[in-house]
Amino acid sequence: MNRTTLSLIGAVTALAAISGVAALTGGSSDDAGSAGKAATRLPVQRSTLLCPTPSTSDVSSTTYTAYTPKRDGADAKDGTAELLPAQNAADDVTDPGDDGKGDKNDKSGKDGGKGGQVASGGDKPVLPLKEPGKPVTTDVSSAGAPALIGTADGRFAPGWTVQQTTTIDAGSGRGILGTACTAPDTDFWFPGVSTDRGRQDFVHLTNPDDAAAEVDLKLYGPSGRLKSATDESITVPPRSTLPVLLSTLTDQRAESASLRVTARSGRIGAEVQAVDQKAGSDWLPPSAVPSSSVAIPGIPKDATSARLVVFAPGSDDADLKVRLAGPNNSITPAGHESLHVKSGMTAAIDLGDVTKGEPGSLLLTPEGGEGPATPVVAALQVTRGKGGDQETAFIPATAAIERSATAADNRTKGSTLSLVAPRAAAKVRITASAGAGGGSPVSKTYEVKGGTTKALEPPRPASGKGPYAVTVERLSGGPVHASRMLELTQDGVPMFTIQSLPDDRGTVVVPEAGQNMSLLNDD
Repeated sequence: MNRTTLSLIGAVTALAAISGVAALTGGSSDDAGSAGKAATRLPVQRSTLLCPTPSTSDVSSTTYTAYTPKRDGADAKDGTAELLPAQNAADDVTDPGDDGKGDKNDKSGKDGGKGGQVASGGDKPVLPLKEPGKPVTTDVSSAGAPALIGTADGRFAPGWTVQQTTTIDAGSGRGILGTACTAPDTDFWFPGVSTDRGRQDFVHLTNPDDAAAEVDLKLYGPSGRLKSATDESITVPPRSTLPVLLSTLTDQRAESASLRVTARSGRIGAEVQAVDQKAGSDWLPPSAVPSSSVAIPGIPKDATSARLVVFAPGSDDADLKVRLAGPNNSITPAGHESLHVKSGMTAAIDLGDVTKGEPGSLLLTPEGGEGPATPVVAALQVTRGKGGDQETAFIPATAAIERSATAADNRTKGSTLSLVAPRAAAKVRITASAGAGGGSPVSKTYEVKGGTTKALEPPRPASGKGPYAVTVERLSGGPVHASRMLELTQDGVPMFTIQSLPDDRGTVVVPEAGQNMSLLNDD
């Protein structure tokens, strides 16, 4: 009995350490010991990240930056961190600058040969790390660049992050498209997608495993579920990626909709590439899991428009207070004090130039009343510039940083870090790593007042060269939500991209066996 019981506990401990999912705590990691049982926080031993196909445009280039923070007390000396190309499950993929027309049954958006062929998978590693604390970077031509499947283990696993930044110089998809490569999962929500004629939205599905994944795609508009034009079930072959054009899934057109991606078997990575014919393009990452209180951090001070999209996935309607957390306090946007979201329906409101020249973050909280608060998912589409010089980006609802989070690709100019503390004040430490070309890390400590947003230029490495990483650590106080904006003005167009910074889940709480386990006999 003793051997069997201890083996089971060891298996659970190993599973938690490998996956990095702190589900065994039964709640917040800070409350892990509240049940009276001892627990240990351990570094994860293995991490998986998936990067979508960057672009098929012939006038695009992509920078990949990989980084693992150097952690105090880490004594592991072995491990690897690298990415490998994924197979492309589609024969060809439509260029985001094309109109997406073609065979309606072709969910990948084939256009009779107009799309660019994405390179097939291979076994040549991309961006292998040599040491924690120093990023590595590479530039590639995006046309033909594959999706990437990556793993890190040993000393490189805790907090491993990869940033993919693509610049498209011309066409309707022009702009900066940035995303942090994501961990595989089984359920994703994307409020803010569109099947409108002025938008081309592809959901990129990547399967990291050796067995096929069965995936369901469901769209919800302002009146509820959008009628499906085809089979909603998608098979993603092993170690492969598949782009699906959302407008091929339904005949109904919706300016603002919500997409749910569910893996019925296996696990996948999912991200949406949204192309607006007038306002450029960017990646729309998944929203944080449904919650009754939502934070959307990092609206630029010069945003010319902001469109909020919210979906209530449960059986109850949601009534939400809408607040803007600025540099000094939280206010209610004029004319948008509250938002009613019907169950199973997508609600959207245009907030205009809501920040009025000051950086801010949106906070959604229950309006009040009887009964439990209704969880929602949300995202914000932000536009900078006017007329033909517009550029767009997306900020999803973002989970709080429990301990640390990292943005891997920062430049000497153009990086802005936004921190919001929805409730109590919080203290954070921000560390700039060494640059990819050398230098030394630099750390600074900041306080974020409750109900406010602090937007700042992050510290830079001392004598550093090349892209560098910025890590945010919550030291004390209330919850903190963060995002990072990277901007580059080109030909008068304020090109930019915003990446949210959820916790990197570099450690996991693992319950320890009780002392009496050693007393069990071997029978």
